[in-house]
Amino acid sequence: MSKRQDPGVAVVTGAGSGIGRAVARRLLADGWSVALAGRRGAQLEETAGEAAGSLVVPCDVTVPADVERLFADTVGAFGRVDVLFNNAGTFGPSGDVGEIDPAGWESTVAVNLTGSFLCAAAAFRAMKAQEPRGGRIINNGSISAHSPRPRSVAYTTTKHAITGLTKSIELDGRPWGITCGQIDIGNTRTEIMETLGVGEGALQADGSRRVEPTFAVEEAAEAVAFMASLPAEASVGSLLITASGMPFVGRG
Repeated sequence: MSKRQDPGVAVVTGAGSGIGRAVARRLLADGWSVALAGRRGAQLEETAGEAAGSLVVPCDVTVPADVERLFADTVGAFGRVDVLFNNAGTFGPSGDVGEIDPAGWESTVAVNLTGSFLCAAAAFRAMKAQEPRGGRIINNGSISAHSPRPRSVAYTTTKHAITGLTKSIELDGRPWGITCGQIDIGNTRTEIMETLGVGEGALQADGSRRVEPTFAVEEAAEAVAFMASLPAEASVGSLLITASGMPFVGRG
């Protein structure tokens, strides 16, 4: 078996809470240098704690200048970028396609899709220019990249689009030693699950509500850490991790 990659430099967006926080903490514990990005500086500081090798960079991923500064600060502090965990996202408005307003749609697209594109583009340029060249981009998709929840048209559409972004980056990155994979996570215990009302019973396709199983966010972070630590000769293109027994196939 090939040796795992030694810890390098990672950028984690949406690192102030949820999956991003868990991944950042796991990578730091594994010895990575980590740039923690998110809109709320205080929460980023809480994620970092006293960990050596952490860099807090308040950043709005929908603002191109913020994203450019994030990667400039990372390279300035650590010399390179080996991994981007492209994680920042929002569930957006709840409603069917005839109910949500254009502003809600546009704000969801801005964070989930355009923000992911901007961060991937900046990471790609950094990885292409550095020596030794190359790196790995890991996009956080969702179970909704495969099958939607009811009344989630904005979120689901952006997550399907992330799959196209992932595949395009993987193809375009080949000449430069840049790989791109996607992790699709279902029902890990984070704040967004409370938004969905999973603990009280999540809305199902037949209109009923059902209490759905969840799993610890640390397990999702371990999966991302595995993807990040693979040697350059190997890449996970798509990884699906769910709570055992959750409604997924047919959402039932």
